[in-house]
Amino acid sequence: MDPIADYLTRVRNAIKARHRVVEIPASNLKKEITKILFDQGYILNYKFEEKGPQGTIKLALKYHPITKAPAIKSLVRVSKPGLRKYSSVADLPRVLSGLGTAIISTSKGLMTDKDARRNNVGGEVICYIY
Repeated sequence: MDPIADYLTRVRNAIKARHRVVEIPASNLKKEITKILFDQGYILNYKFEEKGPQGTIKLALKYHPITKAPAIKSLVRVSKPGLRKYSSVADLPRVLSGLGTAIISTSKGLMTDKDARRNNVGGEVICYIY
């Protein structure tokens, strides 16, 4: 089972069901993805809880105040355990011509595609968000 795909699916399902908060089992990679989602403005807030052996992540999902449209339109897993997708700095993807975000796992840690270009590093393309 792929824990990152499970994370993205839980968020996707919570958005479709119009939930305000979603709980996800924690790992260090999921915590870094959560921080990127918050920094990019896709989620309202997050909280790391240390209950149980693994801990959990609580995400407060973000919706438009008037139209109630979710901030996250799409979450797509790119690199899968069966087929990893790597990209050099010259070939880093642009999601929606730069309006979306690609999360890249680099040798310098997890970062967005824009940060990876700025730091001149390539890596494994984890997912697309827009």
